Amino acid sequence: MALQSELEKRQIQEAFEDLLKSCRHTLTEENLQTIHKAFDFSNKAHEGVRRKSGEPYIMHPLAVATIVTKEIGLGTKSIVSSILHDVVEDTDYTLDDIKSMFGEKIASIVDGLTKLEGEFDFKQAANFRKMLLTLSDDVRVILIKIADRLHNMRTLDSMSQNKQLKISGETLYIYAPLAHRLGLYAIKTELEDLSLKYKFPDQYNDISLQLRNKEEHRQYLVEQFIKPIEEKLNKENLSYSIKGRQKSVYSIWKKMQIKKVSFDEVYDLLAIRIIFSGTEQMDERRKCWEIFSVITSIYNYKQDRIRDWITIPKANGYEALHVTVMGPEGKWVEVQIRSERMNEIAERGFAAHWKYKGELAHDSELDKWIERIKETLQNPESDVLEFLDDFKLNLFSSEIVVFTPKGEMKTLPKGSTVLDFAYEIHTDLGNKCIGAKINHQLVPFSHEIKSGDQIEILTSEKQKPQSHWFEIVITAKAKQKVKDAFKLEHSQHIDKGKQLIEEALKNENLVPSNETINTLLKNFNLESKIQMYGQIGSGLISLENIGQLFKQQKETNKLVKYWKLSLGKKKKTNLENNGNLSFDKRKPYILSEENIEKNFLLAKCCNPIPGDDVIGYLDTHNLIIIHKKSCTEASKMLASEGDRVITAKWKQFKILSYLSQIIIKGFDRIGIVTEITGIISKDHNVNMRTVHFDASEGVFSGKLDLYVHNTNDIENIISKLNKVKGVESVERVK
Repeated sequence: MALQSELEKRQIQEAFEDLLKSCRHTLTEENLQTIHKAFDFSNKAHEGVRRKSGEPYIMHPLAVATIVTKEIGLGTKSIVSSILHDVVEDTDYTLDDIKSMFGEKIASIVDGLTKLEGEFDFKQAANFRKMLLTLSDDVRVILIKIADRLHNMRTLDSMSQNKQLKISGETLYIYAPLAHRLGLYAIKTELEDLSLKYKFPDQYNDISLQLRNKEEHRQYLVEQFIKPIEEKLNKENLSYSIKGRQKSVYSIWKKMQIKKVSFDEVYDLLAIRIIFSGTEQMDERRKCWEIFSVITSIYNYKQDRIRDWITIPKANGYEALHVTVMGPEGKWVEVQIRSERMNEIAERGFAAHWKYKGELAHDSELDKWIERIKETLQNPESDVLEFLDDFKLNLFSSEIVVFTPKGEMKTLPKGSTVLDFAYEIHTDLGNKCIGAKINHQLVPFSHEIKSGDQIEILTSEKQKPQSHWFEIVITAKAKQKVKDAFKLEHSQHIDKGKQLIEEALKNENLVPSNETINTLLKNFNLESKIQMYGQIGSGLISLENIGQLFKQQKETNKLVKYWKLSLGKKKKTNLENNGNLSFDKRKPYILSEENIEKNFLLAKCCNPIPGDDVIGYLDTHNLIIIHKKSCTEASKMLASEGDRVITAKWKQFKILSYLSQIIIKGFDRIGIVTEITGIISKDHNVNMRTVHFDASEGVFSGKLDLYVHNTNDIENIISKLNKVKGVESVERVK
């Protein structure tokens, strides 16, 4: 254990002074003494311990505490908890020590931040679940955890490539959306950009370079754009600030992926923010619309791009008025109009929301959302990985606002159905829902609801949840309620099935012993007696021929024994073939043609081919499944089972061919299909599995499945096809 040098002691002291500068003006002398006490305690506890970068470990909790106060705006208890957040996990001190020195509340927050022990398949999801359980009691746990993740992302350079990939994937999957949901937009943006930097470094560097190259021209456009606005606003004697803001690297990259466009085709790179001050809160809305009027008197605006979040704020408290207008050189420019109060809520999220709204915040949509999360988490039977999926879905979703027949407002994720709305109101309403009247028009319960809809749920006592309802609902709450209904019904079926089996066995002078139950399980090809009771109770399995079954028991047992022996040998052989696989997780696993289907397989969900950016997932049989980095399944694995994920790198593939699909669109003409297929088969010597073209009113679209060796083959084909007269776009289906 290396002691701190004099230089390191000075660095630590400077970091602590920076922390104090960030919060000194808002805290009492007593609070500052508590922070000093926490620093001295934590510094001593972590003495001699270093981070991967080589710096003293105490620098990390100090940085987290600085983010917590400076960038989120939390107070003394949060600062102290941040300084202490790794003490229990990484040193010999216990939670009781924290409690006796700093009180129960700080100990509770530190406990929420301390990682769980457990099986690594579920460890990350379980940690996240534990953290969220504290959310409704004290949201500071989540806010500090986000600050902790932000500092880890800022210092990710010192980690191995495998760790960088795991941490950035997890951040993009859960922490960035969570920061967004809690209103921490600046932090959310930085988390996304840093995740992209480590997950897709080439794309990140390319977009960053293009932004830097166009910085001077962008600044010129901003100045030209705001000049006439300033002239008019100055005449209004309004105290304001106005500045340009460029889109983040991640948001540009995401738009390029979704819209299938190049960097130059991303039209809304420019954004302007106008922040005004000196206005009473009641007068803010009027002032926003006055500024909107000034802007739209100068520039033409896009009518479908007005976003009014001052009349109905977002669930996380965000308020602003957005409008997109046509600016200089035919460039679309988004203008965001906010008061200083709105801006602080936008930058600091939940913390500022509470500062301004105080006790009223208990009525906010954010608190209702937190309560729904707590409801889901408190179900002891809910699966942690399944919960993680549902939770992420609701983090990503944009909100819509709808109304009950009495005019009560409800906020739901975009894409919600009538059934989601019914469960949002009440469980019984959801279970008995048969449809709805939306704006007095009859619709089915699968109908997707829109913002502004007034919804009256229609019910029937005969209705009950069906299995296909899982495909209709999208909210975590509704999914859980449908599951609960099935569990209750299943429980009743189990009791009935058990009773029916006992009666049937009694009629055959048999008892429900382990031997007879196992015979029934094998006959029905089921894994557990609970499953069997449930299927018998629900009428899926008949017990009519139970007597005949036991007469044939001897022969059946012989067959089963043979089957088990055969299966056991096959499984053992597979495990022996893969059991000797060994590699260094810190280095990329090399993918070579001679090892395909022996040591690794290509995932069917994303169909990677040699040359794609890929990662590997180590399954329970020591076999590596290769996924594209962009695959949604891979993102889920990074977030929930990151320790099983490894980096992977292709060795040049030249022999085997891999299936890839391209889509071609353009203007129809005689001979264009022959020209396209000729380029693929003759010029590039590539086989086509399927070719499908449709043409209508002079426009065609084609879908082709090709056998290629690697991404170079597909890129060369796409490049050549793009030069064909009449072809407008060619893209690989990813």
